[in-house]
Amino acid sequence: MPVGTFEAIALHAARVMEGARVELLRGRLGAKAVPYGDRGCVLQWLTRVCVRRRPELWLDTQQGLVIESRREGRARPDGILAPSDAFAGAGTWADPTPVLMIVEVTSYDSDTDHRDRVEKPRAYAETGIPVYLLVDRDTCEIKVHSQPDGVRYEQVRTLPFGKEVTLPDPVGITLDTEPLKDWTR
Repeated sequence: MPVGTFEAIALHAARVMEGARVELLRGRLGAKAVPYGDRGCVLQWLTRVCVRRRPELWLDTQQGLVIESRREGRARPDGILAPSDAFAGAGTWADPTPVLMIVEVTSYDSDTDHRDRVEKPRAYAETGIPVYLLVDRDTCEIKVHSQPDGVRYEQVRTLPFGKEVTLPDPVGITLDTEPLKDWTR
C-alpha cells in the first residue's frame, strides 16, 4: 500500500473511531489495540520509572513514527522514549532521529506474535532506533533489543519478569521488573 493512501486511511480512522491505531509495516495495513487496562498499567509504570530516573525524557504513548530502511513504514508504538520536547511541532508521523527507545507491550490478539516479535524489531532496527523493549506478557519475559545494524538488532537480552535489567545506552535506566507480574493473565 502506498504511504499516501495509508496516511489518508489513518487520518479517517482516527476521526471515525476513537483511539484507532493503524500502522503500515512492510507495505501492509495493520491495526492494534489501544493500550488500556493491564497494558496501560505497564506503560504508566514504565513512564514513572523513566521520568524519575531521567527527568529530561518522556515516554510518549501517542506519537506516530516514520520507520523502516526507506522510511516507507508508519508505526504507532505503545511507547517512545525521547527528550521531552522531541516531537514539538512534529505532526502525526514524526522523524525517529531523537528516539532513544521504543516500547511495545504484547496484547492477547492473534497478530501480536508476528507483529511485535518479528516485524517490529526488524523495522525498528532498520530505522536505527537504539533500543527496542518488548514487554512480552505471553511469556512473562522482558526482551531488550540493542545495537541495531541497519537490518536487525545484534543484541537481544531476555529476562523473566521479576529480574532487574539495565537498559543499554543511550537509555541507561535500570528496571526492577517485579511489578510486571501484576499485569499478566
